Amino acid sequence: MIEQAVCSLLAGVPMGLQLGATGTGGAILGVPLMVYLAGIPVQEAAAMALMVVAISSLVGAWEYGRRGLVRPKAAAAFSWTGMIGAWGGAYGHRLVREEVVLVLFGLLLLLVRALIARQGTLVLQTEGTTSCATHFPRTCWLKVGGMGLVVGVVNGLFGVGGGFMIVPALMLILGFPTRLAVGTSLAIIALISIGGVAGHLQFGRVNWPLTTFVLLGSLIGMLVGVRMGSWLSPTTMGRLTASITITVAVSLIAINLAKLLLLQD
Repeated sequence: MIEQAVCSLLAGVPMGLQLGATGTGGAILGVPLMVYLAGIPVQEAAAMALMVVAISSLVGAWEYGRRGLVRPKAAAAFSWTGMIGAWGGAYGHRLVREEVVLVLFGLLLLLVRALIARQGTLVLQTEGTTSCATHFPRTCWLKVGGMGLVVGVVNGLFGVGGGFMIVPALMLILGFPTRLAVGTSLAIIALISIGGVAGHLQFGRVNWPLTTFVLLGSLIGMLVGVRMGSWLSPTTMGRLTASITITVAVSLIAINLAKLLLLQD
């Protein structure tokens, strides 16, 4: 138990490290580390990651909200369908083999890197589209309802916040400026994660002591990550994060495809 607690603590460090250094969530790395380093089942790891994501996002949303960088209507428009999708994703998780979930998770990581690589062009594409960022009429609610559902399913199924999908959607579809998109995204992630956590609690179980150790590790990592962010250039941090993410993704796909092939023999 002590060894697993230490491993859970270590698994949480990269989550906070990435958040503190780059401003993006680290759950995409936390879930594989909890599974392979701490030996936690995939469904429990997903639920634990969602709890850490929800708490971190709430803190971040509060800070951004104090500066007027959160749009409550946009958060509500995304979240009402997103919470339903997250609950459904948590339900669906238990119906799929762990190896299949981890292969899909690896593919998701590769998608994340592709979306992040395109973020620079999104800013240029969305210039001049500000109606949803300022007034948020009824048409804007319709635009994001379906996207919220998709993000929610990903959130509940894999235990990730979905900020890599929400931020580009807010910028590309609704014309949000970058900082406003990030602040609003944190509020959306926190709300959607509640639906995912509720689903995992209903359909599975959560190891609360280990969750505490993961959260503690993420807080330690965040403190270190903030310092690293000031030492290293954004370009260097981006390349380092990309290398780690791609390595984890390829490893997950290769290992779990091999397991599935062996099961068929």
